[in-house]
Amino acid sequence: MQSEFDEDQRLWQSTVREVLAKECTPALVRAVVDADADPAGLWQTYTNLGWTQLVDASEMVELAILVEELGRATDPTPFLATMTQFVPLAPGVAEPKQTGAAVYEGVTARRDGDGWVLDGAARHVLDADRADWLAVVTAEGVFALPAARATIRRVPVFDPVLHVGEVTLAGVRVADGALTGADPEKARHQALTGLAITMVGACQRVLDLVLEHARTRQQFGVPIGSFQAVKHKAADMHVAIERARALAYFAALTIATNDPRRRLAASMAKASAGECQSVVFRHGLQLFGGMGYTWENDLQFALKRAKAGEALLGGADEHRALVAKESLALTGVDSRAAHV
Repeated sequence: MQSEFDEDQRLWQSTVREVLAKECTPALVRAVVDADADPAGLWQTYTNLGWTQLVDASEMVELAILVEELGRATDPTPFLATMTQFVPLAPGVAEPKQTGAAVYEGVTARRDGDGWVLDGAARHVLDADRADWLAVVTAEGVFALPAARATIRRVPVFDPVLHVGEVTLAGVRVADGALTGADPEKARHQALTGLAITMVGACQRVLDLVLEHARTRQQFGVPIGSFQAVKHKAADMHVAIERARALAYFAALTIATNDPRRRLAASMAKASAGECQSVVFRHGLQLFGGMGYTWENDLQFALKRAKAGEALLGGADEHRALVAKESLALTGVDSRAAHV
């Protein structure tokens, strides 16, 4: 495995960053929140550039590079849900310009004649309210169906740019052809990695804003960045981000190479990203002072994107526990004995 980007990947990263600097500006993000602007044009840009065609697991590192930059820009489109959650569960189902969402739990499937009947409800489904397709995970398999066949309601969440919905399926009939044959466990690894690297991108944006503020904000006639306490907090943020980034890209590599460590790596990445956002959130607000709490400050969007990512698909504590359990199993130690 390569531990650093190759030349093509570095070029890809800089290209994505340049596009987002021009197309996904802080002004656009604020317009989505303050004026309910429609980001459909931005989604069209992504599809025209071919970004929604990174659908093969072998391209997971390239997708992760893209997703990190989208997290850094507080992307207001359904890209994350479509590409890291829906597509792995329903490969080849949607057209490149269509959006999708993943329903991981809460729905059951039962045989009825020559088809299936889906029943149940799911909460906290990322981008369900603006999805063209749903991938529904059940004990009987993964079903792909048009989102219009479900009852979907958007619910308010901490991140005002993020769309989260409640999905209800009441006696929805589907044919055998709706089964995708996807492996939900492998798909979940991609979803966790996607969330982790999104959070890393958001945390990097917080650090970027903090460093800019520390260089320009003056107290006692000098920039506050010259104070040792400020330097220490900024350094802590940087270390936390680099650690989380390294684990997220390692997880992406294990997926791209079909490495059996991908399950452990994905949970490690999500746990580390959760711990990272906690440090970055706390220090980021402290270093901005009262200005960090104002609506006019763009810091809020990056902070909220990182914090929202922690709440989706399990937080740091849950994934740290999974990592401990898996690690003990690999060494042959009984997890119950480890608590004694």
